[in-house]
Amino acid sequence: MRTLANILWHIPFLGFVNALYALLLGLLLTVLIIPAPIGLGLIQYAKFLMVPFTHEMRPVSETGAERNPLWAAYSTLIMILYLPFGIIAFIVGLFQCLGLALTIIGLPGAYIVFKSLSTYCNPVGKICLPISRPLP
Repeated sequence: MRTLANILWHIPFLGFVNALYALLLGLLLTVLIIPAPIGLGLIQYAKFLMVPFTHEMRPVSETGAERNPLWAAYSTLIMILYLPFGIIAFIVGLFQCLGLALTIIGLPGAYIVFKSLSTYCNPVGKICLPISRPLP
């Protein structure tokens, strides 16, 4: 069922366009080196957008992985600078979510956009992981 939902996310809702946009922006920011933490987060977000019904975005701190303290401090500084752009991306995502939710057909797409609103605002320190809980 989740595989079918992933296919429907790409065909009528053009989810691959969102994924491609996030990937290209993430690659650009990573190549620029200074905003690399945001770029790496956007690359993980693009990975999520390719299979949104079988994966989820989780903070790295919840996975138990250790982070370099200097990288964490640098990421926090870059995140503070990214915050105005993140708020704008959050508002755009919210309008996209509301627009998709206007029809019954758009509800699955609205669910994915709503599920990823926190990543729009703060992509730093997030990782895309498979969903570990079974389908109800």
